[in-house]
Amino acid sequence: MPALDGLRILDLSQYEAGPSCTQALAWMGADVVKVESIGGGDPGRSLAVGGDYSPYFCNWNANKRSLAIDLMRSEGRDLFLRLLPHYDIVIENFGPGVMNKFDLDYETLKSIHPAVIFVAIKGFGASGPYADFKAYDMVAQASSGAMSATGEMGGPPILPGPTMGDSGTGMQAGMAILAAYIQRLRTGEGQKIELSMQEAMTYYMRTRIALLADWGNQAAPRLGNRMGTLPTELYPCLGGGPNDYIYLITVTARHWDALCLAIGRVDLIADERFATGGAREENGEALFDEIASWSRQLEKHEAMRILGEAGVPCSAVLDTHDLYHDPHLQERGFIKKVEHRELGEVPLLGFPTRLSESHVEFERAPYLGEHTDEVLAQDLDLDAEGIQKLRDAGVLG
Repeated sequence: MPALDGLRILDLSQYEAGPSCTQALAWMGADVVKVESIGGGDPGRSLAVGGDYSPYFCNWNANKRSLAIDLMRSEGRDLFLRLLPHYDIVIENFGPGVMNKFDLDYETLKSIHPAVIFVAIKGFGASGPYADFKAYDMVAQASSGAMSATGEMGGPPILPGPTMGDSGTGMQAGMAILAAYIQRLRTGEGQKIELSMQEAMTYYMRTRIALLADWGNQAAPRLGNRMGTLPTELYPCLGGGPNDYIYLITVTARHWDALCLAIGRVDLIADERFATGGAREENGEALFDEIASWSRQLEKHEAMRILGEAGVPCSAVLDTHDLYHDPHLQERGFIKKVEHRELGEVPLLGFPTRLSESHVEFERAPYLGEHTDEVLAQDLDLDAEGIQKLRDAGVLG
């Protein structure tokens, strides 16, 4: 049985911060009904492409059902409130004040469904000087310190590649939902969960702050690809392409010895220039050249194999094309294939959490309004004629 079988979610969220959360819960068995506007649905549907089924949307909305409804109309709002008691969770990440415009704030929902768990994700939370400021992932990264700590020494701040401001907040929201649900099973009481993307993102900054910011007395510097002493660094590999590199890290003396043995340079262990961490740092340029002269002769995957088998923590720099064809991810079944009515079979990245006693089949993201009739018939016992009347009146998509 899926771990979250029976947990039901009305998902009003859009883009990524909320959808990343509900998709994770759906992959663990929750029934997630994505409530979308009839005029185009989640804006992420058309992000970067035309139409209503972008790769971005597909990657954050698998295993959900779509209900297309106009919440700005009284009939649409009434339908939503009638659905509410059938669900455990309501989640939204609209801009500040939007839920109040719908007249669907927590107090309103609680008056109808006292045990509801209501989740609100905002850029800067519901209080404080920035509460009314709008935000996206990049804003959260800038406001959390992540951007300030990313980039080359002496260079400007750089936006990190992963969208941790969005999906990182979503994962924390998922953990909070499960905690609140367990509490409700014990007490029967619902509650409101509030998340600030700024605050959520700072969670992922703790190591950099702890190691380099002196309890907040100074700014953590930008170190490029360095984190620790040499030979921890990025090294070029055969091919010379933009991602033909390998990253390796040596934390212990055993790592250092294993590296020297793996690259056939046992002599480096006894070389006074590299005998200690301090000496390696002092002679960093010479050490980099010694290791790079080895790595430049090898394709990045081969360099990774040699060092990995020798016990040196490392990885080839896999680009986003490499991921889909990586033999390790392929063998573990992490790359999933789903059918698209226009594109045919397309690959999607899977879910990293694996529960031995919970299995959920991977399903494609829904088309806009695909499950409207199904949900209304299931939860409200509406017949085809009643649903069609609502659709003709412009309430349903």
